[in-house]
Amino acid sequence: MPDDEVILTKEGLDKLQAELDDLKYVKRKELAARIKLAISYGDLKENSEYHSAKDDQAFMETRILVLDKMLRNARVVDENEIDNSKVQVGSTVVLNDIEFDEKIEYRIVGPAEADVTDNKISYESPLGKELIGKRLGDIVSVDAPVGVVKYELLEIKAG
Repeated sequence: MPDDEVILTKEGLDKLQAELDDLKYVKRKELAARIKLAISYGDLKENSEYHSAKDDQAFMETRILVLDKMLRNARVVDENEIDNSKVQVGSTVVLNDIEFDEKIEYRIVGPAEADVTDNKISYESPLGKELIGKRLGDIVSVDAPVGVVKYELLEIKAG
């Protein structure tokens, strides 16, 4: 995989494209209006509104460049081609925490769309790395702050 390749699910691609469109076509206009208003206050040297808006503009333009690059280098996982016999990007897995006998479900996604609060973990995360290529019944061990956590892979499904 090339260094700048970004692996995404279709859902992740759509989310990043929506963010980029919002920044380019909505937020840019809002920020331009903020800057124009701040300029009207006069003396730019000590104009905190102007400096704040310019800082926000720099951050936004950097994010636009990052998103543009990510989308140009995106490889979208075709969920119809996911092989449910082993874990891969786009798979949803059901794991059993062996120590606590608790089941948890995660979707394996690219780093750009990982969101632990939504049970989406990156294939580059410690658990994601351990899961890629594993099959039903396999045991994976992950170093965590609380020590080594062991999971049994109970189910693999697409998306």
